[in-house]
Amino acid sequence: MKWTNDRSGNVDDRRGSGGGGGMMVGGGLGTLIIAAIIFFLGGDPSAILSSGGGSPQQTEQRNLTPDELKVKDFVSMVTVETEKTWGKFFQDNGMQYKAPKVVMFESVTQSGCGTAQAAMGPFYCPADETVYMDMSFFKELEQRFGAKVTEFSIAYVMAHEIGHHVQTLLGTTQKVDQLRSSGRYSEAEMNRVSVATELQADFYAGVWAKQTDNREHILEPGDIESAISAAEAVGDDNIQKRSQGYVNQEGFTHGSSAQRKEWFMKGYNTGDIRQGDTFNELLK
Repeated sequence: MKWTNDRSGNVDDRRGSGGGGGMMVGGGLGTLIIAAIIFFLGGDPSAILSSGGGSPQQTEQRNLTPDELKVKDFVSMVTVETEKTWGKFFQDNGMQYKAPKVVMFESVTQSGCGTAQAAMGPFYCPADETVYMDMSFFKELEQRFGAKVTEFSIAYVMAHEIGHHVQTLLGTTQKVDQLRSSGRYSEAEMNRVSVATELQADFYAGVWAKQTDNREHILEPGDIESAISAAEAVGDDNIQKRSQGYVNQEGFTHGSSAQRKEWFMKGYNTGDIRQGDTFNELLK
């Protein structure tokens, strides 16, 4: 992936600060694989996150390594390119884009949705309109889920999470929350709504990749394939096979590997946000 020259001021790097400013989540969230089913590339985790319980997680303050500083530079670069792409889309449609904050952390930190832990994977919190990223998760993505991780894999994950922010700004997140809180729908029905929500964020990530490449020519050979590899690795069927040995489609919350690839590529191939109505496509 080619780097551009601009950097965002909306990145808060909490790594090396010590302690993370939070408490560990009580109740036990299970292994990384189980947590990933719930959180990775997820929307609003506030129903599961908790700001209380557990015991303080203290770590010593330390200076970031040159490699860690380079990662922050990269995240700041990707962040500003999401700001440019979505800012133009909103402006072209008579709206104003409010850029989300991106928090980089290690081990544990506080979010507007409660305490965030590294095992949760990257997630977006609508309450404070912030994307939370623990970069160590990408090692797990490669080692446990079989993804080919590159710089563009990280960019894809960030674009997906910021896709959830776009959903919040457009009111989609709020409509899904209203469905969930109404109590009129079964768990299986709400799982289908969750899949549509996640696949739309994948679609938005593809739109971002297309529009940003048109403007900045960021893509290099193999980049799109690495994004697809990451998307397929965290498909519900792949995670279920690795964690429980079988697939239960009624338990899908994010979409199958094939669906995740399909909707990311649809976004990338069309570059047109109007083609991303996953809800009408999947909830017929």
